[in-house]
Amino acid sequence: MKIATYNVNGIKSRLPRLLEWLEREQPDVACLQELKALDASFPQAELKQAGYHALWKGQRSWNGVAILAKGVQPVEIRRELPGDPSDDHSRYLEAAIDGVVVACLYLPNGNPQPGPKFDYKLAWFDRLIEHAGGLYSSGHPVLMCGDYNVVPTDFDIYDPKSWRKDALLQPQTRERYQRLLGQGWIDAIRHLHPEAAVYTFWDYFRQHWQRNAGLRIDHLLLNAELAPALKAAGVDAWVRGQEGASDHAPTWVELDLKKLKSGKTASATREPAAKKAAGKKAAAKKSV
Repeated sequence: MKIATYNVNGIKSRLPRLLEWLEREQPDVACLQELKALDASFPQAELKQAGYHALWKGQRSWNGVAILAKGVQPVEIRRELPGDPSDDHSRYLEAAIDGVVVACLYLPNGNPQPGPKFDYKLAWFDRLIEHAGGLYSSGHPVLMCGDYNVVPTDFDIYDPKSWRKDALLQPQTRERYQRLLGQGWIDAIRHLHPEAAVYTFWDYFRQHWQRNAGLRIDHLLLNAELAPALKAAGVDAWVRGQEGASDHAPTWVELDLKKLKSGKTASATREPAAKKAAGKKAAAKKSV
């Protein structure tokens, strides 16, 4: 099972690139962020023709998330991150697919900082950590992936000097990511490629793509139930080099679900239990 996360940076304008990637790489699940489109504008027909069923939550001109699944309909668990009923940003979707709970998230960018946007980023991150604790300890195999808008360490960026004031590198941002990992989540890319300079984002300025001056901000995290299934992880960097591409590249994991313990899958009939467990706090666990 191949699960990918991809910030498309505008699904209407990038649809040809998205379809091209889906046809070439054939992920079983694709979590999309930054749709920048209302629900009615989501290209459901085109994606279904390509073999993918979808859940989505759009928003005009910005935000928006979707979960695509090849040949099956994702079973929706929730459409928002709990903890703030007044938050109307479309940044979170959660579903069950072939026995795996998949969470797709688009964490706020937070720039400029300091300021209200950075405060919102940190508050959203705190809510994510709270919810993630319940997911981690739910007893189901869980993958939590998306654009986290955090560069975990200086090793995850081509050159941190010119980015020191950016919200993606602030100590408060990084501390929250480490606190999240401290629940026990495995960062798939770094776990399998501990010494490789892996990037998932190259902005459009100063020929950053051409110079491979990138950042790693798209992450796929696995809980203890899913971790034994992890076979491979990587980045489809070729997508970033296509004409009219997003500034992100699809990032993925390959899973061997046969390695999971019997009974440790989240079927459609067990979703109410998974949803209930997702709201509980997790006990503190050491980072793997």
